[in-house]
Amino acid sequence: MAGVVLALLFLALIVGAILLVRLAAREQQSGQDPLEARLHEFVAAGGEIRSIDEFEMQQSFTERVLIPLGRQLGEFLSRFTPQKALLSAERDLVRAGLRGKMDPTLLLGLRFSLAVVFLVLGIFLGRNAASETFRRLSLVLAVGFAALGYYLPVLWVRSRIQRRQKIIQKALPDVLDLISVCVSAGLGFDGAIQQVVEKWSNEVSVEFGRVLREMQLGKTRREALRDLAERVDLPELTSFVAAVIQAEQLGVGLSKVLRIQADGMRLKRRQRAEEEARKAPIKMLFPLAFLIMPALFIVLLGPAVFILMQSALGAILFGG
Repeated sequence: MAGVVLALLFLALIVGAILLVRLAAREQQSGQDPLEARLHEFVAAGGEIRSIDEFEMQQSFTERVLIPLGRQLGEFLSRFTPQKALLSAERDLVRAGLRGKMDPTLLLGLRFSLAVVFLVLGIFLGRNAASETFRRLSLVLAVGFAALGYYLPVLWVRSRIQRRQKIIQKALPDVLDLISVCVSAGLGFDGAIQQVVEKWSNEVSVEFGRVLREMQLGKTRREALRDLAERVDLPELTSFVAAVIQAEQLGVGLSKVLRIQADGMRLKRRQRAEEEARKAPIKMLFPLAFLIMPALFIVLLGPAVFILMQSALGAILFGG
């Protein structure tokens, strides 16, 4: 057991040394140190840090060490990863709202690192298990732990996607009401979106703000809205984008289309709330039957059981 752990740690040290050498070589080959560039930007913005060492120490250990190592490891592993998988990971990160915070190479490095950590943990638990059966199956347990560590970041990203879609789905009818009111008051569609960005502070306003920036950079409204629907991947938002594009092509009044879309989304939101309310008794059945009721029985019937046991024991010992 100790030999296996030492071998894995030695392998991790070798990989870390290789990554550090590659990182140093890349920085020497580049024309400008990225940390130096960031320092100049910070000082130009009015910062008070004057040296690279001081600027670097202001960052956390994760930003200084772990994230660069994970990204270097991910770049190395991406050479052996299909391009389709990297594109799919990039789309998932965009839908999860992690654009700019994490890239596919960093996610790939995180998945591999967690797989190695969980593999070592599985070997350790398997070798030190109390049961002989678990000790024999330590390799199977380690492989299962490694698979869990490898897919855990993917499950985390998917959970963020679902949570973000729920937030957008819940806020979208109110946002469309605001856009409809602004358009009815005489504002253009772009001005109405600007009002949403200024008045709201949630995932919907972030996405609409990106739509405005893309249109300012030269994209047409149709392309920017279609990119919005593809990024969020929500049926209600896709329907809204299709209705706006169709109204623009056919020359239909946009305020009426937006009002119809808002009414439909509000109706769907009410139906989802009623559906969740009907599911609540079924979801509460298992905690009630296996957690709440046993604890209640123990509190209510526990003293009576002890009294009966004492009475029966006294009858047995003293003959009635």
